[in-house]
Amino acid sequence: MQVSDEVRESRSKAPASPSPVPLDTPNPPAVRKKGPKRWSHWIWIAVLILSGAGGGGYYLWKQAHPPLPSGISMGNGRIEADEVDIETKFAGRVAELLVDIGDKVAPGQVLARMDTSDIQQSLSKSEAQVSEAQRAVDETQANLIQQETQRKLAQQEMDRTNTLLKNGWTTQEVADQRQQVLDAAIAGFNAANARLRASRHALDAAEHDAGFYRVQINDNTLVAPKLGRIQYRLTNIGEVLPAGGKVFTMLDLSYVYMDIYLPTLEAGKVKIGADARIVLDVYPDRPIPAKVSFVASQAQFTPKTVETQSERDRLMFRVRLRIDPDRLRTHEDAVRSGLPGVAYVRWDPTTEWPDNLLGKP
Repeated sequence: MQVSDEVRESRSKAPASPSPVPLDTPNPPAVRKKGPKRWSHWIWIAVLILSGAGGGGYYLWKQAHPPLPSGISMGNGRIEADEVDIETKFAGRVAELLVDIGDKVAPGQVLARMDTSDIQQSLSKSEAQVSEAQRAVDETQANLIQQETQRKLAQQEMDRTNTLLKNGWTTQEVADQRQQVLDAAIAGFNAANARLRASRHALDAAEHDAGFYRVQINDNTLVAPKLGRIQYRLTNIGEVLPAGGKVFTMLDLSYVYMDIYLPTLEAGKVKIGADARIVLDVYPDRPIPAKVSFVASQAQFTPKTVETQSERDRLMFRVRLRIDPDRLRTHEDAVRSGLPGVAYVRWDPTTEWPDNLLGKP
């Protein structure tokens, strides 16, 4: 039949099914199956490793940072020291730089000198004027002594003439002449006294001018106002600076502090003078004793709207912790501005410090 012939033809074109593998074959070929099971196995291993590492790290962190007792608050910050700018008072050229970055300086130590050759010339001229004014004072003073002698002599002659006139032993004409001589001597004495005062004023003015130039020269010698360390050098020898030009920036080693921020409920309990501890990242086992020196009266971080109690609790206030200056003097070489760390504030004085925050003298 025609149909059966077509069926047979289609069956002959169909792919042959794989022959079954005998059960007694010693190593039957493995059939590879595709799917996520292989990758999920490694993912689970990685998750377990990361979880173990995270748990171990958290355990170590908890051991290094035990829970704080009630009455102590903490915050992050950086060690800072007051910066002091060493600036010129007058415009001029830099002549000498006697220190460099990192140098420790003492109060009154000379740091730099400006060129004062022009002021030196003005000072020399003023000093010459002082010498001239002093000579004039000496001359007028000698003249005053001479005039005083003449006045005394004229007064004595006038007294004798008056005695003779009363007894009739001289004439009125002689008495009038003596009186004129006395009046001239008195006038000469007064004039000499006035010239002496004027010459003394001229001397004072010359000395003030010389003193002004000396002050300018001294002000062009830049000195350290207090104990510190040079942080920046902002100029070079030979540069011309305006009045107020910065030459150095130094750190005041006597005022070192850390600013932290505490929420409302904790900042409101902190009092000026409260005990604190600063733990720097570079010295985690050396807590530094400090005192609260400032608590901000206004919040530093304020939400856009403050309407509920929870929002008010989010307000943060700046608290400054200052390290004892006496302690700083014994550790001046270790003071570094910008070192990060954690600060702890004890706002409840009855709370005992934990062993890791007791601090060492």
